[in-house]
Amino acid sequence: MAEQGVNHGRRRFLTATTAVVGGVGGVFAAVPFIKAWQPSARAQTAGAPVVADISKLEVGARVIQQWRGQPVWIVRRTPQVVETLSSLDTRLRDPNSENLDQQPEYARNATRSRRPDVAVIVGICTHLGCSPTFFPEMQPQPFDSEWKGGFYCPCHNSRFDMAGRVFQNVPAPANLRVPPHYFIDDNTILIGLDADPKAA
Repeated sequence: MAEQGVNHGRRRFLTATTAVVGGVGGVFAAVPFIKAWQPSARAQTAGAPVVADISKLEVGARVIQQWRGQPVWIVRRTPQVVETLSSLDTRLRDPNSENLDQQPEYARNATRSRRPDVAVIVGICTHLGCSPTFFPEMQPQPFDSEWKGGFYCPCHNSRFDMAGRVFQNVPAPANLRVPPHYFIDDNTILIGLDADPKAA
């Protein structure tokens, strides 16, 4: 008897309408929640590859590029520095770059680089994270009477040659890191990728 006077069509319409409105409202409520899980534009940019123009980088000089919040040193080495690198092997902890975590495979060579004249190195000491000072001059220094150019960390006296290889008997345990990179052309380096994905 209670069913008398009930409009079943209207009840179905109201039920369906309520379900649709509730579903749409749920989607609108979920969108900001899901977006909160995604990295911010700033975070995405911080991890993105960066392009470095080295067209004005003079021989013997260095430019610093920021990548993932780290300083990346790009050094244009003199021919004399390149020739001298092999003479330092007996003074170095890892002259052949055998610690695979410190550089990509293509940088496991005498110069730790894709091109002998250009070094691309993360400028953070592998001891406690200080940033070493650039000493490109091939002349005696207070910290090394046989200095052939390279990087000196004043925090705890670690030393690295012009390929970022660590000397023996210093606190730093490993060579400076070589980041993934490739040359877009002779004067442009992309830091953050090993190769151009469009070329694959």
